[in-house]
Amino acid sequence: MKTNLLLLFCLLTYLNTFAQSEQNLDNMTRKERLIKDPLTPAKAAFYSAIFQGAGQFYTRRYWTIPVFYVGMGVSAYTFNFQKNQMNLYRDAYKQRIKGVYSDEFVSRITQNSQLIEGMEYHKKYRDLSVLWFAGFYLLNVLDANVGAHLMQFNVDDNLSFKTFFDQNNINRDPAMGIALQLKF
Repeated sequence: MKTNLLLLFCLLTYLNTFAQSEQNLDNMTRKERLIKDPLTPAKAAFYSAIFQGAGQFYTRRYWTIPVFYVGMGVSAYTFNFQKNQMNLYRDAYKQRIKGVYSDEFVSRITQNSQLIEGMEYHKKYRDLSVLWFAGFYLLNVLDANVGAHLMQFNVDDNLSFKTFFDQNNINRDPAMGIALQLKF
């Protein structure tokens, strides 16, 4: 009986202590909680990897979201355009191999080697647009991670960086300098 009461007392004391620490987090603003949470950069990067712009939304850096969507949208549009152009050249080449000369390039392109060059040209830019798309995707994840890290960076009056213009006391020559001050 005594051991049960002791166990119950310890459990209630532990829960009470845990509840008080939770209450302290409730008094903080959302930005303060994000700054204190060491997992904020990882969460922001994860959210951005799952859904583009979610990491920036999580850290409330809304202005960067359209930049990534425009970059990825232009890359996707370029991919689609170059793919369609490549298919036009490829289909025209296949028709000419069969002996049918009724494609749209008959008046402009007379040799089959020029059709192959056009197809390779558009294929190259189609592949580059895929790289641009992947680059914007990775840049979005990286931006969310770095933005969350910088949000946790300590910028207060104890750390200052000042430039100054002074005069040398010995020969009165002007002197410029940079001072980094740390206050503890």
